Amino acid sequence: MAERGDILDTEFEGKTVEISENLVKPGDDENITAKDPTLKKLMIGAGWDVNTFQGEDMDLDISIFLLDKNEQTREDEDFVFYNNPEGCNGAVKHTGDSRTGAGDGDDETIMIDLLGLPFDIMRIAIVLSIYQGYEKDQSLSRVKNCFVRLVNAENQIELMRYELTDEMRDQEHDFAMVTAYIDREGPKWHFRPVLEFFKGALPRLPPNTA
Repeated sequence: MAERGDILDTEFEGKTVEISENLVKPGDDENITAKDPTLKKLMIGAGWDVNTFQGEDMDLDISIFLLDKNEQTREDEDFVFYNNPEGCNGAVKHTGDSRTGAGDGDDETIMIDLLGLPFDIMRIAIVLSIYQGYEKDQSLSRVKNCFVRLVNAENQIELMRYELTDEMRDQEHDFAMVTAYIDREGPKWHFRPVLEFFKGALPRLPPNTA
């Protein structure tokens, strides 16, 4: 990795990453393209642990909505999740469902070929949700050590990391959340972390047209 000044390095999955430069927070607007002009294939990774002292096992999932200029999905396949793992003719791929969150590193990942996205896809909404959370009364407050990160899929260099544990701690009545948006601005892509919580399950989120 090229040197970028005196910053904190740490080990993550056997690789040295520059945590102080990668960390983002709600309200930030990070130009991903400026950070890595070579970026063509993006990996969205999410990891978490679950408080096991509060009842039965809980299944947290990552999904994305591919939105047009009206912030709507164009078709059912623009909602990519464990049960619809591909969108945009294979340019977007969910790599599999983790039902426990056990272990270190990413629990679930979504791969995006940015050059393969249709030009009318203007925004990517990154969502975390609890499977049957509403029915089982399992809220986001049980989630800990949670993060969402962006990685250059071709060289495995981490570009952005958004840590969410503190933000989830008090969400005792919320079962899903939008964690961030990736917005297209001409040839550039911007990463915008947010905190948008929902008491409903995934089908009740506004972007879903299914």
